[in-house]
Amino acid sequence: MSQDTTREIPLPESRRADVVGRLAATVDRLRAQVRHGHDATAARGLVELATGVLVERLRCGPSAAAAQLAELAEQAGRTRVELAAEIVDEAARDELAEAARWSATVDDGVSLRLRTAESGALAAHDVQAVAESLLRHALAPLGAVGVAVWSAGGDSSLTLAGCAGFAADEGGRWRYVPPGVAVPARAALVKRDVEWVSSLAAAGVPSIGERDVPTGARAALPASTGGRVLGVLEVCWPHPVAELAPRAWRQLAALAQLCAHSLDYPVAELAPGEDVQLCDLADSLRDPALVLRPHHDGAGRVVDFRIAHVNPRYSDLGGRPRGEVVGALLLEAYPLAAVDGGLFERVEHVFATGEAFRADRVDLTALVGQVPLTAALGVGISRVGAAVLLVWHTEDEATRLANLLQHAQRLGRIGGFEENLATGEIAWNNELFALYGLPASAKPVPVEQLARHAHPDDAVLIGRFLRTLLHHNRPASTAFRLRRSDGVARHIRVIAEPVPGPSPAVRGAYQDISAQHWTEVALAATREQLAHSEQQAVESTKLTLQLQHAIMPPAQNTLSTPSLDVAVRYRPAEKDHLIGGDWYDAVVLPSSQILLCVGDIAGHGIEAATSMVVLRNALRGLAATGAGPSQLLTWLNLVTRHLTDHVTATAVCALFDPSDNTLRWARAGHLPPVLVQGSTATSLPLITGPLLGGLANPTYDEAHLHLTPTDTLLLYTDGLIERKDRTVEESLARLLTTAARTTSTLDQRLDRLLTHSNSDTDDDTCIIGVQLRAP
Repeated sequence: MSQDTTREIPLPESRRADVVGRLAATVDRLRAQVRHGHDATAARGLVELATGVLVERLRCGPSAAAAQLAELAEQAGRTRVELAAEIVDEAARDELAEAARWSATVDDGVSLRLRTAESGALAAHDVQAVAESLLRHALAPLGAVGVAVWSAGGDSSLTLAGCAGFAADEGGRWRYVPPGVAVPARAALVKRDVEWVSSLAAAGVPSIGERDVPTGARAALPASTGGRVLGVLEVCWPHPVAELAPRAWRQLAALAQLCAHSLDYPVAELAPGEDVQLCDLADSLRDPALVLRPHHDGAGRVVDFRIAHVNPRYSDLGGRPRGEVVGALLLEAYPLAAVDGGLFERVEHVFATGEAFRADRVDLTALVGQVPLTAALGVGISRVGAAVLLVWHTEDEATRLANLLQHAQRLGRIGGFEENLATGEIAWNNELFALYGLPASAKPVPVEQLARHAHPDDAVLIGRFLRTLLHHNRPASTAFRLRRSDGVARHIRVIAEPVPGPSPAVRGAYQDISAQHWTEVALAATREQLAHSEQQAVESTKLTLQLQHAIMPPAQNTLSTPSLDVAVRYRPAEKDHLIGGDWYDAVVLPSSQILLCVGDIAGHGIEAATSMVVLRNALRGLAATGAGPSQLLTWLNLVTRHLTDHVTATAVCALFDPSDNTLRWARAGHLPPVLVQGSTATSLPLITGPLLGGLANPTYDEAHLHLTPTDTLLLYTDGLIERKDRTVEESLARLLTTAARTTSTLDQRLDRLLTHSNSDTDDDTCIIGVQLRAP
C-alpha cells in the first residue's frame, strides 16, 4: 500500500521576498485600476448629467446634446469632464436657488444652502451625505424630521442608500426591504408616482422610523432620470398632515431629481464591445429576440423604443423583412402594442424599474394591409444596461395540440401505449404508469400479460379482448378490474387497435373508470330504492283512497228527515299524494236530534285518513249519550290526545232539535258556519274553542240558533276557500258573496259553491247544507 507523503517545502528567503513584492505590485496595480474605474465612472456621470441639462435647456435630443457638449469643450480648450462639471454645478445652483426662494416664503430666515453639499455628494457618490444635506438645508424648513433615500433593485427590492433624522439603529433595521413588502417607498416604485400617506398609523403600513414617529405623514417620490427609476426619496413629518402645498411638491420633486443623480450609475451607452456582446447574446438565443433602446423626446422623457437589433430567429408577424424593422421605433412597427396592458407598457416598466418580466401569454397585434393580425406570445423582457432585451416565442399548432392532449389525458385519467409485438418494445406515457401504480422507471406490462394483473373473474372478458385484437386483428375493448401492486383495485376500460405496417404492433389506451363504475352502482341502487319507494307510495295511496271513499264517497248524498233537508258535498284532493283528513257526518240520533259536523285533520296521507276515521266514529258514539256540542268536543279532544298518533284537528259540531227548530253548535279551531237569510249571507260569531289535541283541558263555548224556513246553514272545511295569495278574511268575503246568490234548491246552492270556489291548495273539501223542510 502506498502512502501520500506530500509535505510543504519552505521557500528560500530571497524567493519569499520576490513573491511578496509581486503580490504588492499586483495589489497596487488593482488599486490603481479601481481608482481609475471610479474616476471614469464619476467623469462619465458628470458628462451624462451635463448632457441631460443640455437636452432640457436646448430642447434637443441626447445625440445632439452630446455633440454640442463636445463642440463647446473644444471651443473653450477644456476637457469634456471639466466643462460638464461646470454645467452641472450651474444647473444645481439654479435649481437650489429656486427652492431657496420658495423656502424663504414659507419660513422667513431659512435659506437653502444645498448646492455646495449636493455638488460634493454627487462627485463622491455619497448618498448618505446627500440625505443629511437634504434634511438640514431643504426639508427641515418644511417641518420634516427624517429622510430616507432608497436604491431600487431589479426585482423591486429596496436598499437603504442613505438616511437622516432617524434613530441610530434604523439604518441597520431597514437596510434591505425584500420584494413584496408593502411600504410607502415600494408603492411609489411600483406605480412610478408619488405615494402620500397623511398618517402612517391610520394607513396601517410599516416604514422606516415608525417607532419614533408612528403617526407622522410620509411622502415617497420616485427618483428617476432618463426614463429609469433608480430609487425613491421618502420624507417623514412628525405629525399627521392633510396635504402639502403645490410649491412644496415642486421642491420635493426637484430633490428627488437630485437623488436620482446621486444614485445614477451611468449606463446610458454601452461600450462598443458590450454592445456587440448584447447583440451576440440575442443571436445565440433559440427564440426570436429584439434589442430595444430608449427614444427620448426634447425634454428627456422616454416616449418610445428603437429596435436596434433582431436575431436570425426573428420573424415579423406581418411578413416584413428584417431590414424594414431594424431601426424603426417599436410603436411604428407595432402601433397596437401601446394598448393598455400591452407589450409597450411592459417594456417601459422593465426599462424604468429594472424588474424583469415573464409571461406565458401576451397578445401582440401587427397591421398587415390595415388588417390586424394578433398572435399570442410567450414573452421575456430584461434590462441590460440602458437597453432592453425582448425575447418572445410562439407555440406552433402541433405543440399546442400536444399540450392540450396531455391535459385531456390527465383530466380523463387516460394512459396511452404502443407495443411492437415482434420486438417486444413497449411505449407508455406517464399517466399509464400512474394508473398501474408503477414508477416511471418500471418495465411496462405487455398486453398479452393483462390477465395477470386483473381480477380472476375477468379472465374470460380479457381472453375475448385479446383474441379479437391479436388473432383477428380487429379493434377491441373491454372493462376489467385492475389489481395493482400497492393493493388498490381500480376499474379500467381498455381499447386497442392493430397498427398497420411491416411489423405487427398494437396501440391503445387505458382509462380509469372507477368513479364512473361506482357512480353507476350507486345510481342502480338508488333507482331500485326509488322504484320500491314508489311502489310503496302507490299502494299506500290506493289504500288511503279506498279507506277515505268507503267512509265518505265523493258522490252526491242528501239526507232527508221529517223536519230537515241535509245536503252534502265532498270533493277529494286533485292530487293523490295530498290525500287529507277532511271529514263530515250527518246522522239522526236516538233522541231524534240530528248530529251535523265537519272536521279537518292536520296533514295528509294514510296517517291523516286513519285519524279521521277514529275521530268521526268516536264523535258518533259520544253523540249517542245525549251530551251537548261543547261537551262532545271536550271528550273528542281527549280522544285526539290519547287515542290517535299525536295529531291535531279542527271541527264544528252542531245538534239540531226538530221540536223547536233550534241549533246548538260549538267549534274547535274551525271556521264558524255561514247562515244565509234571503239574499244575505253572514258568518256566525267566532266563539271560543281551541283546536283538538292542542291543550289538555280546553274550554269550548256553545252558541244557539233558531232556524226559519227561509234560512240555509252551511258547514264547510277550509279547502273551500283557502288560497296562498289571499288572507282568510278576503277568501271568506268572497264565499259570503257567492253563498248569498239565490238558488231554487239546496243542492244547486252547494254545487254553485263548489263551482265558484277558487281555492288553490288542492286540499279536500267538505260542505254540509241545512234547510228546514217546507210543511
